[in-house]
Amino acid sequence: MTTLIKLEIIRALRNKKFMFFSVIYPPALYLIIAGGADSRPIPGMKLDMGLYYMVSMAAFGAMTAVLLGNSERIAKEREKGWVRQLRLTALPGRGYVAAKIAAAATVSLPSIVLVMIAGAAVKGVRLAAWQWAAIVLGTWLGSFVFAALGVAIGYLATGDAVRPISMLVYFALAFLGGLWMPLTILPQWVQNIAEWLPTHAYAALGTAVEAGTAPHGKDMAILLGYLVLFAGGAAWLYRKDARAA
Repeated sequence: MTTLIKLEIIRALRNKKFMFFSVIYPPALYLIIAGGADSRPIPGMKLDMGLYYMVSMAAFGAMTAVLLGNSERIAKEREKGWVRQLRLTALPGRGYVAAKIAAAATVSLPSIVLVMIAGAAVKGVRLAAWQWAAIVLGTWLGSFVFAALGVAIGYLATGDAVRPISMLVYFALAFLGGLWMPLTILPQWVQNIAEWLPTHAYAALGTAVEAGTAPHGKDMAILLGYLVLFAGGAAWLYRKDARAA
């Protein structure tokens, strides 16, 4: 599994298009969307718009890298026969899923750091050292959930269908989870749905730290539950795909 993780990281680093969307795209998107954000307080929250968008765009960028990147690569690997070759080795389904999650999350870390740097250098965000560290760590660990979802989608969809399916899931989770705008200014029905979505819990890790508190236990429990669900589903789909082959 360690060998596969190293191989996946090397392959990702050599893919210029993937590296652009994984590393450069998130901070650029943050500066574009947060360009007009100022220190206006958000109704129902202790944060202003600038602080909120720094965390939400870091989460959105990390999700872009691990969800879209994983799903499309895996679907193409299945078509080209690479996954069939892996099945000839002793690598179990859980090992394959773990390797894909670890490799994707490793590549997403630089994008998270760059968003934080853009927030501090360009937008003038000022936080304590422990807050910066906690936001980066929480956003990185939370991305494992969406990396697992990407693996599951990659096995659920064909090469032709994976892009529209993954994009639909990606944008729906981002909007309904409040990554594009604070939930408190969205309709109540969106807030009711978002309360149980992984994207809302994901962004809440960072916003809680920005507000000077620890992440809420409910948000961490929701993310852990989704991680088990997505990773378990991905491993099951891997074994099912192996039996079908």
